[in-house]
Amino acid sequence: MKKKDHEGTLINCFFCEHFYITYEAKFPYGCKAMGFKSMRMPSVDVYGSSGEDCKLYVRKERGHSHHD
Repeated sequence: MKKKDHEGTLINCFFCEHFYITYEAKFPYGCKAMGFKSMRMPSVDVYGSSGEDCKLYVRKERGHSHHD
């Protein structure tokens, strides 16, 4: 049996290019890459459903912000 290195995800969506705040009270966090909104960090939902960390995580460049 393979021992897990960690319990839960280590991905922090706040540092991902695809992460955004929806401003919806019920689903405040979103992932543009996967196309969903969530009550929790999207990486937590991804880990919960797949058992793996998000494969679409792209770290934001420092000092770079997106204004859609």
